[in-house]
Amino acid sequence: MTGFSAQWLALREPADHRARHPGLCAQMTAYFNTAESGLGRTAERPFRMVDLGCGSGSNLRAIAPALPAHQHWTLVDYDPALLMAARHALSQWADQVQVSDARPHSITLVKDHKHIEVTFLQEDLAVNVERVLAMPTDLVTAAAFFDLVSPDWLVRFCQALTVPLYTVLTYDGTEIWTPPHAADQKMLQAFHAHQATDKGFGLSAGPDATDILRMALTARGFDVQVGSSPWQLGVSDRDLMSALASGSANAVAETKLVANEDRQDWLSARLRAQSCQIGHWDLFATPS
Repeated sequence: MTGFSAQWLALREPADHRARHPGLCAQMTAYFNTAESGLGRTAERPFRMVDLGCGSGSNLRAIAPALPAHQHWTLVDYDPALLMAARHALSQWADQVQVSDARPHSITLVKDHKHIEVTFLQEDLAVNVERVLAMPTDLVTAAAFFDLVSPDWLVRFCQALTVPLYTVLTYDGTEIWTPPHAADQKMLQAFHAHQATDKGFGLSAGPDATDILRMALTARGFDVQVGSSPWQLGVSDRDLMSALASGSANAVAETKLVANEDRQDWLSARLRAQSCQIGHWDLFATPS
């Protein structure tokens, strides 16, 4: 899966971090502070995370403060340019960075007294997700990822998952722009049609992704908790709203489902929008 620029990911990162459901993050933190979680082993080894579709490393930057002091992250992405962007962004974010010639695909970070080892893994998750999930790990995580994969792939993923899953910002299909526009509904329907196209994993699940995850994991005996995590964008997010509107209009143009005049009028109005709410779900699932 490719097509997301480091510039777009950097633009959305503040909104992504604000939107995360605080209750689910707290549940995830509490879970790994129980004796049953085996967290006591972190005195001997780092707490291990695998981040799927890592992009530029935003998910690590959001979650690391809530996790134990000694962490090891494997950041997985298909795009080598995004892995390089993640390495650069994390190096800028950290208080200290250590690089070893013996481990060219890894770096060690110190951030707010936390010791964070990071390994960068280029992998085609459409083909090899089972191999990635077989790596030793305590938590699998992802951000803004699962709505881009197919229902069949989601079932494969759930069948291979054996550890807790914490995923955030899965698109739920709702958008509210202010002020409203007459073309809002047909533009949204056309955008959903575009989102359902193949992003490298088969026809995408789109807004159905969280329901598919919830049902498949529940069937396997996982305890699944879900919480709403909408983007709440206002005048301070003008650049993000403009990029979002332009990207949506371009996607709709590819579908040819909305007349060009209506699409252009909608885009013109949206570039002057006062606010925007984009719905997402966060999900935390633990094996029974």
